[in-house]
Amino acid sequence: MGVALTKILSAQGHNVYVTSRKKKSEDTEQIHYVQGNAHDISFITTVLKDRKWDAVVDFMSYSTRAFEERYELFLNNTVQYIYISSARVYAETDGLINENSARLLDTSKDEEYLQTDEYALAKARQENLLFRSSKNNWTIIRPSVTYNSNRLQLGVLEKEHWLYRALHGRTIVFSEDIGSKLTALTSGYDVANGIAAIIGEEDALRSCFHITDPHSYTWNAILEIYLDIIQELTGKRPKVKMTEKTSCFDIGWNKYQIIYCRYYNRTFDNTAISKYTDINKFCDIRNGIKDAIKGFLNNPAYGELNWGLEAINDKICHEHTALSEISSAKGKLQYCLYRYLPVRFVNRVFSFVKNIRK
Repeated sequence: MGVALTKILSAQGHNVYVTSRKKKSEDTEQIHYVQGNAHDISFITTVLKDRKWDAVVDFMSYSTRAFEERYELFLNNTVQYIYISSARVYAETDGLINENSARLLDTSKDEEYLQTDEYALAKARQENLLFRSSKNNWTIIRPSVTYNSNRLQLGVLEKEHWLYRALHGRTIVFSEDIGSKLTALTSGYDVANGIAAIIGEEDALRSCFHITDPHSYTWNAILEIYLDIIQELTGKRPKVKMTEKTSCFDIGWNKYQIIYCRYYNRTFDNTAISKYTDINKFCDIRNGIKDAIKGFLNNPAYGELNWGLEAINDKICHEHTALSEISSAKGKLQYCLYRYLPVRFVNRVFSFVKNIRK
């Protein structure tokens, strides 16, 4: 979303400043890069106090404690602070979700979960800090599941955990427990357009907006779109193994995201954001995904893979990954343990090692 937003705002003639830990390409007339770690409060303080900002769009992910230390800094140094929250804050809802629908933080009875600062809870707690603020110059955005060439999600799986398998000739492992649920998968460019549309809008202050595709699809339908497009672009249709329950549970991976998001049907009422942007012009899902996959294939790059999950999926499909494909010694060990030993035993070993380190 951030890359798309930068392009949109600069094309509109705005001066856009982008913080980045890595050195980026040279500045252009409208785009300026500021190198540094935006999690470092001293760095961000220097940037914020450099000038009076018309708008700050905050894509960072914080612990609630870290956000408590800096949200007033943002509010005091900009005309409009745009906080990127998430549609994951919403509890399970019958029918269409609007911006006043119940949140997990306010309705959950899961005491163990509430003791955590898991993503959905952290975002809601940080929203509360803005709600209680004496300042009125904030806007909250709650995107749902987004996609572009760098991020292609399938349920709880990132491209590293399904597209990687497909393009390496192995079977995609997906599950009916998630596949049957509805999602409003949305182009990151469309979300960025929505954000750009509310920048500078006084009546968008002290308000929340989700920016989501007006259509919802089951994850199984999204999977079929992925398969059709990959076949069209590569000439080969990936194999799929459907399981009853997601294999992510076997290693305790993304447990709460699965239970408190991907197990929910997500359909949204987009009335609020429609005042600022035409959601009927949002990208057609099939064309958008095709462009995203085509972009990825032209410049393939993966983030970190979970080799434990890969091993479990190989075990399910009776497939193998060559150890030469795994770059790190830690990854090789993790793969071998989960591929050839009982999962419960390996989980106990890793839990024991973790407790020793503590």
